[in-house]
Amino acid sequence: MTVSCSVLYNSLILPKYFKKVGSKNKLKRFKENETFTNVFQPSREEVVGDLFPLRGKWNTDFFKNDNPLVLELGCGKGEYSVGLAERYPNKNFIGIDIKGARFWRGAKTAVETGLHNVAFIRTQIELINHIFAENEVDEIWITFPDPQIKYKRTKHRMTNSEFLQLYKKIIKKDGVVNLKTDSEFMHGYTLGLLHGEGHEVLYANHNVYVNEGSPEEVTAFQTFYEKQYLEFNKAITYIRFKIKQ
Repeated sequence: MTVSCSVLYNSLILPKYFKKVGSKNKLKRFKENETFTNVFQPSREEVVGDLFPLRGKWNTDFFKNDNPLVLELGCGKGEYSVGLAERYPNKNFIGIDIKGARFWRGAKTAVETGLHNVAFIRTQIELINHIFAENEVDEIWITFPDPQIKYKRTKHRMTNSEFLQLYKKIIKKDGVVNLKTDSEFMHGYTLGLLHGEGHEVLYANHNVYVNEGSPEEVTAFQTFYEKQYLEFNKAITYIRFKIKQ
């Protein structure tokens, strides 16, 4: 029986890079997150009850400036949010993930390096319209989301129609969404959906490190997992688009 390279890659090679954080380390990180002023971990009840105090007030009450607000959804370890914050000090960045033990690394790095234009929120992506007000967000980054390839998982793809309408509720009319992924499936699915629903595709690249013209913020730095993908010559794709109003 012949086994494809992609099957070997997904079943044998990647798992060693995706080790779970031990329970003791998780507890330690959860406790340390509670001491960080750049980390917010509201309860679900607080969020769905519209009791989160910074909704609509992120710039005035937390960042205390009028700079553009940029979100990274599913931020993982937070390297991209931190990298963007370092490169663009005149913008405010917020990484969002349900797994606080992961973004602990990004939050800690921001604290240690004195980055004041980046924060992290532990919550579900489905609830972001309760965390941010209408027209409060200038830009959204979706970096290496799970492609949810099985059809029954379509509702969980972070660029499906329902999610796009969710983003539309909080992003400004001229705001943009960025998708960076190693999944050719996710790239193709998203492009097809965007064209089919009449959204505006501003830029698309099937291999950002090979093809010319990639935006600086796409290739300037890599996440932990992205570096592993690149070691095995996985093409990194990118789409920049506007949601139809």
